[in-house]
Amino acid sequence: MNGFGHRHLLDLDGYSRTDIEYVLDAAESMAEILDRQVPQVPALRGVKLANMFFESSTRTRISFELAAKALGAEVINFASAGSSLSKGESMVDTLATVAALGADMFVMRHARAGAPHLAARILDGPVINAGDGCHAHPSQGLLDALTIRRRFGSVDGLRVVIVGDIRHSRVARSNVLALGKLGAELVLCGPPQLVPGQLAAMPAVSIESDLDRAAAGADVLMGLRIQRERMSGPWLASTGEYVASYSIRRRHIESAGEGTILMHPGPQNTGVEIEPDLADSDRSVISEQVTAGLAVRMAVIYLLARNVLRVES
Repeated sequence: MNGFGHRHLLDLDGYSRTDIEYVLDAAESMAEILDRQVPQVPALRGVKLANMFFESSTRTRISFELAAKALGAEVINFASAGSSLSKGESMVDTLATVAALGADMFVMRHARAGAPHLAARILDGPVINAGDGCHAHPSQGLLDALTIRRRFGSVDGLRVVIVGDIRHSRVARSNVLALGKLGAELVLCGPPQLVPGQLAAMPAVSIESDLDRAAAGADVLMGLRIQRERMSGPWLASTGEYVASYSIRRRHIESAGEGTILMHPGPQNTGVEIEPDLADSDRSVISEQVTAGLAVRMAVIYLLARNVLRVES
């Protein structure tokens, strides 16, 4: 694997289409490892990866941990609850302490946008952004792209409709970047107050407030969670009002077409973003997204370790 020159994965705005396809191709190689009877290789033996989660997570944290271990790396798991942060230690001091204890790479989630970028400036090793505020979640954008590419063979020309709380969603922004660079037509759909206009200025992006119109002809329907923990102010009149207008229902899938797939980055609010039982239907690829995430995160960890830590290919 040659031709990938990045030191960090902080956002996808600095990644070209070629870079993104390179990661996805590497992820397919990692998927072959995961299919083996013993799904592990010693590629990163001796490398220590620190999972620095200053914000709660289940899927992403476990996925990065399993990905690192599948590559033979050691994993240091950090959670802010019960740490010295409660005693007044700063994030910067915490990162410096973990680095001094021997961590070589850092996966970081933080409620404040830009925190992983700060970490990348002060740490010597690669930093992978596992979600920063409402800003970015690049590995999610990559795994969603891989899931779509596996189903359709290519992302080029597909109509991808992202529905829900787009304003507060780091997943939405990373998907717009990843899928847009891969040639998708993107439609953002949700209550007008939850769909920021600046995203519409990006290439191949449009905004549609009516879900029935947005879903017509869609290849992919992606629901997003209402992120009340990031909201300040009365963004929604009521959950019931939201469900009535923006919950993805079977009629939306059927009006889109026979091959349309349903996605959701998780966690779901049952019966809110997606009609009950539809998430477990034959149109849903939600479990495939989780599986793709492991391969993508293995690829990212390996590629960055090879570039920065000079591990053997």
